[in-house]
Amino acid sequence: MTKPVIGFIGLGLMGGNMVENLQKRGYQLNVMDLNKDAVATCVARGAKAVSSAKELAAASDIVMLCLTTSAVVEKLVYGDDGILAGIKEGSVLIDFGTSIPSSTRKIGADLAAKGAGMIDAPLGRTPAHAKDGLLNIMAAGDIDTFNKVKPVLDEQGENVFHLGELGAGHTTKLINNFMGMTTVCAMSQAFAVAKLAGVDRQQLFDIMSAGPSNSPFMKFCKNYAVDGVSDLGFSIANANKDLGYFLKMVEDLGTESKIAEGSSANLQAAFDAGLGNGNVPEIFDYFVKLAK
Repeated sequence: MTKPVIGFIGLGLMGGNMVENLQKRGYQLNVMDLNKDAVATCVARGAKAVSSAKELAAASDIVMLCLTTSAVVEKLVYGDDGILAGIKEGSVLIDFGTSIPSSTRKIGADLAAKGAGMIDAPLGRTPAHAKDGLLNIMAAGDIDTFNKVKPVLDEQGENVFHLGELGAGHTTKLINNFMGMTTVCAMSQAFAVAKLAGVDRQQLFDIMSAGPSNSPFMKFCKNYAVDGVSDLGFSIANANKDLGYFLKMVEDLGTESKIAEGSSANLQAAFDAGLGNGNVPEIFDYFVKLAK
């Protein structure tokens, strides 16, 4: 069976490695990114560079996005030279980023009006897993559309989940990140308070990790707060964005989350203090500096 032609927009660390994996597996790709060096790397392996999202969509059977924000996704979908203007009937758009579910559902409805499908499929694991096709993929959308693209997703992910109707993937990812980033904020502040109070942070870790609070997140926080090693590869800026999206989703659901509001306020303050590029456990430094 002939492999579908794939259009890929967003050649950052994750997206670039996903493209490399697909190229190794024999897919023809059309690629687009603001980073011309990233585009050139893909072209050197046989991809075709395109100048607009409209052109990319018109030349592709599956359009894949690995972008930073819902605003960027909407701009690429709805622009005059955007995906919606060029997408073919029967094509599928897959959004691998972390987006606002209500935005995802709106885009999906507008694509459906043109006879195209959509899958939201946020990712777990790292760029190294992306290069080897070993990601965790939280996919959602119409089951027939999902089954249509599943053979390609199976070549990108070791674990591919179907979570329900369109938007469920992004909803699940935001809940997951709310839980994880709130945990990191709380544990980082615990170590900061210990430092300020003169309590031995290694001993605090030994005590906490001997009980039910123990987790990989606690180890990431301890690695930075005690050992000075920053090895959780997720930035304060990204966590800040995701908590903001979680709060928007909660608002859309007609409820609220004071816990998320607190974590979001701390992440925003750390971002404003110039720590946005640091990994999330580095918010420890912000908490230490709060002391008067």
